[in-house]
Amino acid sequence: MAAPIAPSKLQALQETITTFLLDPRNHDLLTILKGLRNGLVYGTKVRFPHALVMVLLFRTGTLRSKATQILTATRTHATNLGLFVTLYKTTMLALRHLSPTGKERSADSFVAGALGGYVVFGRGGSGNSVNMQIVVYVFARVVLALAKLAVSDGPLCVVRGEKAREGVGRVAWPLFAGGSWAMVMWLFRWYPEAVQASMRSSMVYLYDNAETWTGIRDFLIHNK
Repeated sequence: MAAPIAPSKLQALQETITTFLLDPRNHDLLTILKGLRNGLVYGTKVRFPHALVMVLLFRTGTLRSKATQILTATRTHATNLGLFVTLYKTTMLALRHLSPTGKERSADSFVAGALGGYVVFGRGGSGNSVNMQIVVYVFARVVLALAKLAVSDGPLCVVRGEKAREGVGRVAWPLFAGGSWAMVMWLFRWYPEAVQASMRSSMVYLYDNAETWTGIRDFLIHNK
């Protein structure tokens, strides 16, 4: 067996690593590595409980196959999020160094996001359900953010006047919510194959499975 590292050597190693981590000259490289770490951890935290619930509730198969589906979805989410953060931060760093002023420009984040989104989440097409869920989630948040900016003071404001903004603000969310649910229920009713698979599965459980039962057991306890 290898001899254990002496406490003094372990402390010296720790101090060396800490000095390297706190050296401003290493900051840019370390932000990329820290971003990769954070993407992997966050992706795991977000996807694992979601996949656990969705697979156990709505997927059929053995426990082994369900466990494989959960772990595959978690690995895909964590890996892709980690890769995106890494590519985004690397691109931002490269663009900053290419800038004539050596500083970040307003369009850099747009370019870096587009590149990362295309390479990590776009190249596999819409067949990857995990990537599709992530992109759709991001898109929904972008729409809401742009809607807020449209009625706020700033360069992206398209509704002028305080009273006009207040009026739009009062009706915007109810109309958005009603329109969203109107469209998804219409699509599910007449074009269910167009609805994303996991959402379609949830809607089948909520609406279609409420149509039939044979007795008290599958009326109250479980579906058919």
